[in-house]
Amino acid sequence: MAKKVNNVFQELQSRGLIAQTIFPEELERKLTTQSIKFYVGFDPTADSLHIGHMLMLIVANKLQQAGHQPIFILGGGTGLVGDPSGRTEMRKMLSEQTIAQNCAKMQKQMSRFISFSSKNAALFMNNAQWLVNLKWVELLRLVGANMSVNKMLATDAYKSRWESGLTFLELNYMVMQAYDFYFLNKHHDVSLQIGGNDQWANIIAGVDLIRRLEKKESYGITVTLLTKADGTKMGKTAAGALWLDPTKTSVYDFYQYWININDADVYHFFKLLTDEPLTKLTAIKKLKGKELIAAKHELALILTSKVHGVNAATIAKNQAIAAFSNDDKNMPEKTLSLTDLGDQSVASLLIAVGLCPSKSAAKRLINDGGVVINDTKVVDANAMLDKKVLQAKTFVLHKGKKQHWKIKIIN
Repeated sequence: MAKKVNNVFQELQSRGLIAQTIFPEELERKLTTQSIKFYVGFDPTADSLHIGHMLMLIVANKLQQAGHQPIFILGGGTGLVGDPSGRTEMRKMLSEQTIAQNCAKMQKQMSRFISFSSKNAALFMNNAQWLVNLKWVELLRLVGANMSVNKMLATDAYKSRWESGLTFLELNYMVMQAYDFYFLNKHHDVSLQIGGNDQWANIIAGVDLIRRLEKKESYGITVTLLTKADGTKMGKTAAGALWLDPTKTSVYDFYQYWININDADVYHFFKLLTDEPLTKLTAIKKLKGKELIAAKHELALILTSKVHGVNAATIAKNQAIAAFSNDDKNMPEKTLSLTDLGDQSVASLLIAVGLCPSKSAAKRLINDGGVVINDTKVVDANAMLDKKVLQAKTFVLHKGKKQHWKIKIIN
């Protein structure tokens, strides 16, 4: 396994990536004097990771570069129960087949961030391997006397569900996750769990269980919630969340998202999401005008390359620049059939291209003056596509000043 060469704990703290830590001083000493194994868990409740997961992948990447070994736990077992954290109602139960498919997709996305061929190569595990066949009486005898129901019910995850009705199924989620950490510690020498800030209580439960059963200390880190610089939630694309799957959020839309962020967020996201030295980043705070726009493109290229690869990111950059300069030869292109256009209204076009999620949203955009076809602004929310435009087979669609698409129509 690779040897630790720098204080990665301080690096994570200085970038604002750590929200909370269990035994921070002792953990920092371990991370700077020896190589450890750590795990990050993902419940496969969706068929793709999204931008919110990216911080945990970045933390895992930095720890691996510092000589520590990541283990990714795909929650094929816990996913059958569902995490109640942050929920006011019970999660929809997923089939084993759906969970297996989601796990496979997530594993492919994670491989963009982590090495699986170095001396401290990352491992993938599915907790269904040890949870699904776990005997009920065995679990009760092992865990039952070592986890307090009072403590569990005092956590935010269960408080929020208490009024609306907490099922016994959901109550067991914390038990299962604590058992995960115990199992990995006992059988794979894993001493650190990393999770989102909403997983704090679950991580503490695992640390307590290991201390009681194995008589040794383990550690936990929760990663900062990804927000804008002012602490507010990140915006979404027209189609919703910013997914890491190009079939759910196109490479171009992913790139475009980052060049459209607020000026105040450029330094913030460089600090959180890139490996650029902090000493270099201080200069970003002073940038204005064209230099700041160039910095946004640099950020977009770095992040899009991380998620989709350098070639796809470069194409997206060229498309974004072409769209801004009205160079339709290199603009992002969308080919649609007349069937795709539905009733052939402008609103239907906006939905088909993925610029609006619904007709009501499309009509609001038109009423706000945000839609131009070729050089003509659309002023009627119920406008139909001009027959001459359709007959030309090719035209340019503009959404505001920043999104421009070359549209091709096929019969």
